Amino acid sequence: MSAWAEQRSGSGAWAERRLAASPAADMLLAAALGALQTLAYVHTAAWALQLLCIAGLAWRVQAATPRRAALLGAAFGTTWVASGVWWLFISMHRYGGLPAPLAAAAVLLLALVLSGYLAVATAAAARARRGHWLADAGLFTLAWLATELARGLIFSGFPWIATGYAQIDSPLAAWAPWIGVYGIGALVAWAAALLAGAVARGWRIAAPGLLGSVVLLGLPALIGPGEFTRATGSLKVTLLQANVPQDEKFVIERLPATLAWVAAALQQAQGDLVIAPETAVPLLPEQLNDFDPRYWPQLREHFRRPGAPAALLGVPLGDFQSGYTNSVLALDAAGTPYRYDKTHLVPFGEFIPTGFRWFTEMMNIPLGDFARGPLNAPSYALRGERVAPNICYEDLFGEELALRFTDPATAPTVLANLSNIGWFGDTIAVTQHLQISRMRTLELQRPMLRATNTGATVIIDHRAHVSARLPPFTRGALSGEVQGRSGRTPYVAWVGTIGLWPLLLAAWLALALLAWRAGQGAPGKLAG
Repeated sequence: MSAWAEQRSGSGAWAERRLAASPAADMLLAAALGALQTLAYVHTAAWALQLLCIAGLAWRVQAATPRRAALLGAAFGTTWVASGVWWLFISMHRYGGLPAPLAAAAVLLLALVLSGYLAVATAAAARARRGHWLADAGLFTLAWLATELARGLIFSGFPWIATGYAQIDSPLAAWAPWIGVYGIGALVAWAAALLAGAVARGWRIAAPGLLGSVVLLGLPALIGPGEFTRATGSLKVTLLQANVPQDEKFVIERLPATLAWVAAALQQAQGDLVIAPETAVPLLPEQLNDFDPRYWPQLREHFRRPGAPAALLGVPLGDFQSGYTNSVLALDAAGTPYRYDKTHLVPFGEFIPTGFRWFTEMMNIPLGDFARGPLNAPSYALRGERVAPNICYEDLFGEELALRFTDPATAPTVLANLSNIGWFGDTIAVTQHLQISRMRTLELQRPMLRATNTGATVIIDHRAHVSARLPPFTRGALSGEVQGRSGRTPYVAWVGTIGLWPLLLAAWLALALLAWRAGQGAPGKLAG
């Protein structure tokens, strides 16, 4: 009998016999739990639901063979991703013109690929299992952290539904300025695994772990996240929401009305700064000049008038011959030559991965092959504040935004996200992206201004509180005030220095080493 098999005794062996008797039921349970937790990403008051779903997975994994653990991880991970980002189907089918079966297959394939990380990690955790409730909880937590880091970093990363985003309104959110969204996800996995241990081994045995879990969840709510930054100045801002349906955005007959509204809203704005969303002007400069040669000169002339606010405007820049960028352009009285070019591009939508041009050519995606901007871009200076733009998908990557804080003299005091989530229709993507932005404000302790095409257009303070908002899928302008912040959180200090790649490598190496030692029958393994 192998060293791994010899561990199975007592309640662990009983649980495994239950698993062996109903493999299909276990797979269905894992799949259902993976899908069910999607509710917590939208209705964040239900954050405990996610913890219970992950606890259900941990309960089954902690008594499974490595092969069964891999299948459970794959089932949970596939439905987790598929139910969380199903709206990609809308962008590919409704707006991209990809046949519905192919669009559905593409979403399912993405979910299967990304679930592979969780399948491998849970298999390794099962192989390395030591038979002690506390050690096993640690292994499950390590597997979870390794999974989320891999999904967020490898192949440019896709961390849209990282665990921590569902915890933005839970007590664990207080840990954000210390350990970031991935650290919060690891704490959720730890608490879930302790709960699973109590179910599998008995409440009396696991009572110390459960008590620790309660403290872990409750203590942050009592002490708060801490104040690592201080107020600077304030800006009066106007955020535009154009509400242009994606299937009309590039239609030539609709462009005059769209461009006229954007120009009028920009010119009517009051205060210090007005921000228009990503590709609010959806034409390259040469195209716009052919369409309306007076458009840019009139806007520049308006914003050079004394007393006019400054503007940050989402627009593609460049040309088809030399390349083009998804950019933010400044217009102000001083004629400041400021532009920000998006650096973290969306695969298939903004750049074409090697070997996949055949796939993107099956869809109708205008401006689908952007050039990248610099990673550590400067901020836009205005009235003593430094406004740091990021475009749409970029605010998923807090570790990249943290790079802008390495020099206190140039660090942003305000973040501004310019987005167009119109690609995904009237779906949960709008609410999910809002929670992502809120997490960034906690990690970095900076306010976030969100100017979007269809929503959520909001002002978020440095404590993740939404102080003003427009209803989604309406056209309008949101006016309010934002207070800048200076200083660095512990999260900014460490992630801006070492990044996340060392943690990713360490987590997977630790899992691999522990699994290998277990396979060798290393001494010191605990029974039962």
